[in-house]
Amino acid sequence: MIHSMTGFGKAEGTVNNKKITIEVKSLNSKTADIKLRFPSAYREKELVIRNLISKQLERGKIDLNIHVEDHDSTPNTTINEDKFLAYYNQLKTLSAKIDTRPELFNTALRMPEVIESMEEGLNKEEWLVTETVILDAISKLQEFRLAEGTRLNDDFTDRLNAISKQLERIEKLAPERAESVKARMEQKLSDLGALDENDRGRMQQEIVYYLEKYDLNEEIVRLKSHLLYFNETVTEKVAQGKKLGFISQEMGREINTIGSKANHAEIQKLVVVMKDELEKIKEQALNVL
Repeated sequence: MIHSMTGFGKAEGTVNNKKITIEVKSLNSKTADIKLRFPSAYREKELVIRNLISKQLERGKIDLNIHVEDHDSTPNTTINEDKFLAYYNQLKTLSAKIDTRPELFNTALRMPEVIESMEEGLNKEEWLVTETVILDAISKLQEFRLAEGTRLNDDFTDRLNAISKQLERIEKLAPERAESVKARMEQKLSDLGALDENDRGRMQQEIVYYLEKYDLNEEIVRLKSHLLYFNETVTEKVAQGKKLGFISQEMGREINTIGSKANHAEIQKLVVVMKDELEKIKEQALNVL
């Protein structure tokens, strides 16, 4: 069953009074285009996370966001008293010299390195929980992709059936078209008047050559084969998006050739309908994994 490249997954977990929320979403892309957003403590695991995503999701424009909510009431910053007092005393001395009294306390508190962060690195326990939550979010995204892929499969089936119906009508009209072309050419030949035996034989050979050149049978057979191959490819277990794109291009070539050879108003109309259905198939195939 085919999978779409469009999807969304969200999962949560808790560890050491911290709530970890993972959100991952993907859109269609020719390659794996991965963008990550996470707290600085996870920077050492960036390559691991990227490898995890690319292995599970293969390709797509993928955004993953890690949000950590700390429920611990202990502050994660501290005031460097020595530096604070040093700044404060200097500011107090300068204030006396210029005879002014600004908010010395707040000013000293904003000076460099007075407030220091106590943020710790990522410990093993937190990473193991985060990794599990990431995999859970990816799993939910894959479920979304599968559901979307099922919808795409139904759409492909409807449009392939529509092309097949038009092709059947063309197949029925083809003999009538051939007879019509032959009749017109024979009329032209008759209009030329009396011809000797050699000229008449040569003109008849030209008619046969023309009819063979503009015969639609080969294109009809190849287009049927492409339609069947498209249906078979959709059911493959491996990623099929790029292959479906190639097959639809080949289908387009055969439909265009039928249109250029048609020389028949009704067949031209059916070709236009097939082209319209095929363009919609191509557009949807871009979103298949």
